[in-house]
Amino acid sequence: MTGWFRDGHCRTESSDLGQHSVCCVMTEAFLSYSKAQGNDLSTPVTAFGFPGLRPGDHWCVCAQRWRQAYEDGMAPLVRLAATERSTLDLIPLEVLKGHAHQGID
Repeated sequence: MTGWFRDGHCRTESSDLGQHSVCCVMTEAFLSYSKAQGNDLSTPVTAFGFPGLRPGDHWCVCAQRWRQAYEDGMAPLVRLAATERSTLDLIPLEVLKGHAHQGID
């Protein structure tokens, strides 16, 4: 399950220092980028019940990491309806809209 609370929602609170508030659709490019930045999201971690992510999976990404990926031209698509409003403190709505996922999922 994704999200700070592991409840499938990209909502956060003050103790979530990473602000896991951006609901993203994983791509191979972003998974490789994240791994190169030191956050391997594709390798399973059975000790924590984490199966590893694959392209097409949805995951709550830290707003700062998403912004960094955007600045590096590697940002994944965003599910706007599932992204917490607090994200707008770090990323302008127009930028998020430019990466909005249009698919049915």
